[in-house]
Amino acid sequence: MDSFILKAAGIYNILWGTLVILFPYFFFDLAHMERPNYPELWQCVGMIVGVYGIGYWIAANDPIRHYPIILVGFLGKILGPIGFVQALWSGKFTGIFGINIIFNDLIWWIPFYWILKKKWVKDKTFFS
Repeated sequence: MDSFILKAAGIYNILWGTLVILFPYFFFDLAHMERPNYPELWQCVGMIVGVYGIGYWIAANDPIRHYPIILVGFLGKILGPIGFVQALWSGKFTGIFGINIIFNDLIWWIPFYWILKKKWVKDKTFFS
């Protein structure tokens, strides 16, 4: 099941990253937000997300061995929503932009947590 989850995360991240790179204004238009002056920064986010997708796909072959990829991704999936809430609070993002947070971050919290918990139970550390 862990391999399936990581492959699904990999495919999702690669597709989302590709969409953002090819159509950097898509989510801003969907959320009725002003388009950014520097779409290249948003495209860079798409590139990072897409690269993580490749990492998740590789980690699917042996999730315990490749746990650092999952751990770093999990941390990003926790910190991303914190940044979103701050931007929402300040009025820079609209609530509808949060669709990205649901699908990019929140739905992966529990599966990534369970994979990482298996590593912790096995070795009692993340630093070995």
